[in-house]
Amino acid sequence: MEEVQLDRLDRNILTALARDGRISMAELAAKVGLSKTPVQARVKRLERDGFIRGYAAIIDRERMGEGHVAFVQVKLSDTRSAALDAFNRAVLSVSEIEQCHMIASNFDYLLKVRTKDIAAYRRVLGERISALPHVAQTSTYVAMETVKDR
Repeated sequence: MEEVQLDRLDRNILTALARDGRISMAELAAKVGLSKTPVQARVKRLERDGFIRGYAAIIDRERMGEGHVAFVQVKLSDTRSAALDAFNRAVLSVSEIEQCHMIASNFDYLLKVRTKDIAAYRRVLGERISALPHVAQTSTYVAMETVKDR
């Protein structure tokens, strides 16, 4: 895969869009010091080249009844490729798992899990996460407050 170089204007466009994905092309152009047409062309190129993967709304999870956040360390019983692939595929089907990261540590994965409350989390842990392929051990850390979430 060819590495695409981003210039200062591309980076400024990406920064502005990350802050406000609904910004108009005219506003974006003014922010980065270009006219509308070259900004539109750059945005299309950044989308085509995969730098912009999509646009999304930032949802207030607390108001949606998903205010309980837990981070779960997962240690697998098998870390060969087939086992990792099976775990990765299975994680995608658990809607409460918001993020899943393979970690270089004394455990294998770190999950960010969102639920309504601790009781709902306990059910998800016992019935869904612990049942994922090759899970040998989990450790949970409950977030008491979110200071920054971007």
